[in-house]
Amino acid sequence: MTVKQACLTGCKYLLMLCGLIFLGQLVAPYLTSWGSSSDQPQYLFATVAKGPLETLVSSTGTLAALETVEVGTQVSGTIAKLEVDYNDHVRKGQILAVLDQALFTAQVREAEANVAKAQATLAQAEDEYRRNRPLFDKGFLSAQEFLPVSTGVDTAKAALAAAEASLARARTNLAYTIIRSPIDGTVIKRSVEAGQTVAASLNTPTLFLIARDLAQMQIEADVDESDIGQIRNGQAVRFTVQSQPGETFQGVVSQIRLQPRTISNVVNYTVLIDAKNDKGLLLPGMTATVDFVVNRVDNALLVPNAALRFQPPDETAGKSKDSANADKGAGDEKTGRLFTLGADGRLQSLTITKGETDGVRTVVSGDGIREDLQVVSGLKPAEKASKGNFFSFLRPPRGAGPR
Repeated sequence: MTVKQACLTGCKYLLMLCGLIFLGQLVAPYLTSWGSSSDQPQYLFATVAKGPLETLVSSTGTLAALETVEVGTQVSGTIAKLEVDYNDHVRKGQILAVLDQALFTAQVREAEANVAKAQATLAQAEDEYRRNRPLFDKGFLSAQEFLPVSTGVDTAKAALAAAEASLARARTNLAYTIIRSPIDGTVIKRSVEAGQTVAASLNTPTLFLIARDLAQMQIEADVDESDIGQIRNGQAVRFTVQSQPGETFQGVVSQIRLQPRTISNVVNYTVLIDAKNDKGLLLPGMTATVDFVVNRVDNALLVPNAALRFQPPDETAGKSKDSANADKGAGDEKTGRLFTLGADGRLQSLTITKGETDGVRTVVSGDGIREDLQVVSGLKPAEKASKGNFFSFLRPPRGAGPR
């Protein structure tokens, strides 16, 4: 063999060696994946935690003062003077506004004159009666002649009573021109200005809206018919308002109104909630996001609901078909199973008793259940089909055939 042939042969073997190395690197991942692929699935885990759990019913409502009074007017007239404004604190009997009194003062004077006239007429009738009575008794006057005299006294008395009633009404109307506060409270609304004319009618206009005590507030919340059965008087409530995002307020259910209201084809019931407003952060008209505390469990062992829904393959769980059916038959609303991973890599089943749930976590109890226990909550997503064996890379992708 010549030197040239030896070099060619060496290059040939070198190229073959490089090709084998390249091929080995190409199929190594598939060999590793194929070789490591086993029947053991990969699991997701959750931790048993200890803490409180609350069952809540959520709703929204509107804040209002615990007691409000609409102040109107009983007589028509023009506002001559306003004594209060928005947010003013008022006492019972305090003057809020005064109507123009000129017309009402004139009516009082007219009524007083009518009373004086009626009194004079009565005095005249009584005097005539006293003069004619002896003549009637002695027979100088007949009964027919004396009748108008006696009737005149009664008529004069009735006219005087009517005049006095008119005077009382005129004085009352004059008093109504001074509008006073009926309660102690805060003016939260003023609907009139000085110089404005107001008219009293069957629908009395609202001049002022007074809240008795803004330190006590009330929420009117709408609760869906599917949740109203879980609401009761005296139930604890938490709520927030948008103006105070970092503040949580407390309240108590005070009343459940039985009159239903249909909103967007859903039957709702109005629930009244009393809440303290010591800091003055709550204002009438605010929208409150309300959570009714239906039930609370403290220091409970909690697991995610996904762990309770997990059902392993029978071959992974290492159970017979009869055993799996027995477990399935034993599972009801109050009992269930959790799975842990043993030292041998097999699943171990723990029978538990289920308690309250908030839709995300559930209270559990049973033998072997403890805080920080790792339980299986699901399976990891399956690996791509291309890693199933080391020849799969030779197959064209699915759907890549001729068109």
